[in-house]
Amino acid sequence: MNAEELGLPRSRQANERLHAMVPGGAHTYAKGDDQYPENLAPVISHGRGAHVWDVDGNRYVEYGSGLRSVSLGHAHPRVTEAVRRELDRGSNFVRPSILEVEAAERFLATVPTAEMVKFAKNGSDATTAAVRLARAATGRPRVAVCADHPFFSVDDWFIGTTPMSAGIPAATNELTVAFPYGDLAATEELLARHEGEVACLILEPATHTEPPPGYLAGLRELADRHGCVLVFDEMITGFRWSEAGAQGLYGVVPDLSTFGKALGNGFAVAALAGRRELMELGGLRHSGDRVFLLSTTHGAETHALAAAMAVQSTYVEEGVTARLHALGDRLAAGVREAAASMGVGDHVVVRGRASNLVFATLDEEGRPSQRYRTLFLRQLLAGGVLAPSFVVSSALGDADLDHTVDVVAEACAVYRKALDAADPTPWMAGRPVKPVFRRLA
Repeated sequence: MNAEELGLPRSRQANERLHAMVPGGAHTYAKGDDQYPENLAPVISHGRGAHVWDVDGNRYVEYGSGLRSVSLGHAHPRVTEAVRRELDRGSNFVRPSILEVEAAERFLATVPTAEMVKFAKNGSDATTAAVRLARAATGRPRVAVCADHPFFSVDDWFIGTTPMSAGIPAATNELTVAFPYGDLAATEELLARHEGEVACLILEPATHTEPPPGYLAGLRELADRHGCVLVFDEMITGFRWSEAGAQGLYGVVPDLSTFGKALGNGFAVAALAGRRELMELGGLRHSGDRVFLLSTTHGAETHALAAAMAVQSTYVEEGVTARLHALGDRLAAGVREAAASMGVGDHVVVRGRASNLVFATLDEEGRPSQRYRTLFLRQLLAGGVLAPSFVVSSALGDADLDHTVDVVAEACAVYRKALDAADPTPWMAGRPVKPVFRRLA
């Protein structure tokens, strides 16, 4: 099937219904139809394992499942069974459930670098709680975020730094400053310039590149020397780098860390974890000012905590992190070989840790191109591959990877034609895809 034959009439109709009722047509901007080629944004009916089906009846091999949250594959039997056991027992009570004890014990056993944990429903709440706690503990107003990492929270302290800052007061924006990843000297200069003002450094400990040797340990030393809190956002690195996150892999312990995404395999659960001395400021067993840390009606729903415990058991007992890396290694090698064989190896580029692969689409001059990304995504969709990234799930099999590489090769052949023509427009069939963070719709 070619991209024109795909059509997706029912998905197009469903997208129109979504836009009539839901601002942006999706509940997550990264899932918006502006992220996909025009008229080729599938609306999903259901998923199982590494596959999803759209409302038009098409089946796809899916990557980046649930924005990296469904790392075990859709409807994973161990997770769904754990959830089912709780559904008939009630999900939310006026007092803590015994499951909250068990889930906390399981999490702290899995992430032994943390001493206390508090659960929430989404990552933004957890990262904002970390920022609030750091400000309370230090008495300082400023937050230093890593400028090279794309997202930390929907809350004002971060969104004010993006092109989508409408509605956020300038006074709030001025309290957030930025430092570059991997550059200790620049970070030290920032802390010196705002001496005594920075409450915390918050960053993803690793992303598409490995941290430079000694970098994380150097940040730890800088934070200690300047009296600020070191926060690792482990939403992506948690479980994909190791069961204990990047902090467990690299052996550098932050003061606070946040987890989500893979923690629930698609169920809504996130966590703020860290040193007892800090975390207890949000508790009842101290004599200082109270910190409103996290307090959510649904933060400890029993079925979500049961899902998290099942995920952690599955990762540890079945060696899931190692499998993710093995799958990613094989996929990356196949995609690179396919791109090279079609003469576009310098234009379709796979990057990142094997468990967290992304791809870049570069134009004739080697510059990132949304127009060439549009062409590439159209060809993948036509071949039954739904891949805003190449982030793998453990449910992928050999046949899925082989099929993906075959489809990539076909897409790269079209890509070569567009490069030769120095114009991808004939193969875009509409407007280009757009970056999430932009000022105008």
